[in-house]
Amino acid sequence: MTRANELGNFLRARRDLVSPERAGLPPRTSRRVKGLRREEVALLAGVSTDYYTRLEQGRERHPSEQVLGAVARALHLDDDAAAHLFRLAQPAPRTAAGPVTTVSPELRRLMDHFLDLPACIVGPALDILAANHSAGQLYSGFARMDNQLRMLFLDPAGRRFYRDWDRAARSLVSSLRAQAAPFPDDPRVAQVIGELSLRSPAFADLWARYDVRPCTSDDKPLWHPRVGEMYLHYEAFTVASAPGQRLLVYSAEPGTPSADALVLLRALADDPRPGRPARAAAKASTARTT
Repeated sequence: MTRANELGNFLRARRDLVSPERAGLPPRTSRRVKGLRREEVALLAGVSTDYYTRLEQGRERHPSEQVLGAVARALHLDDDAAAHLFRLAQPAPRTAAGPVTTVSPELRRLMDHFLDLPACIVGPALDILAANHSAGQLYSGFARMDNQLRMLFLDPAGRRFYRDWDRAARSLVSSLRAQAAPFPDDPRVAQVIGELSLRSPAFADLWARYDVRPCTSDDKPLWHPRVGEMYLHYEAFTVASAPGQRLLVYSAEPGTPSADALVLLRALADDPRPGRPARAAAKASTARTT
């Protein structure tokens, strides 16, 4: 199936993930497909096998909302995946506007002077477009702080930084599909997907699952080479004035070792000399602010 038939790609990938037992069908000992057959999805959705086949092959271009809802239920899609199915089947008219890749001076000022927590701006391809000093220190163990996906899949530091690497990988790949959906023709998104598909089998496998879920908030166990383990919460905020941009902010529960680690990170961001112990930097930073 080609990129021109993203709906068919999505349907096939998702039915491969649903077992007959999960769908309430009797198990069979001999099956040539990983999940459901086309005729089984058609049966569960209440449509003919021919109609569903044409839908999956891209020959049926105008499915009704009722049919799409039935197919979503047959494939056990969650709300995010079902919304993605509707977007693929009933796309909004495309405009010439693409994602905004330049971060405004006002937003940079907000991050630099009013957010002492690690904060960065990412685009639809999960490129890091801007970051404050605390975020720069948070990611200082990576060779380059340029793209969240490349850092996780291609930089060896990724498997040390993300303590639950598998979960982080699933989350970022499903977030990429969600964030890139409004910009299907964006060349940067295609470039990132192409590079990672060629260089990372792990990414290629996850991308082929067609999981789609915008990552709006999460708790992440992380490890930093100078302050150690941290358990941070992050929130993602849509930048209304810049289509495609999101503001990511990391925080920690007050009074916890992770909150203390963030204090050390801020101190290191103020005084990042590599030979200086983290606690000494934190003490000096506290003295300057008291």
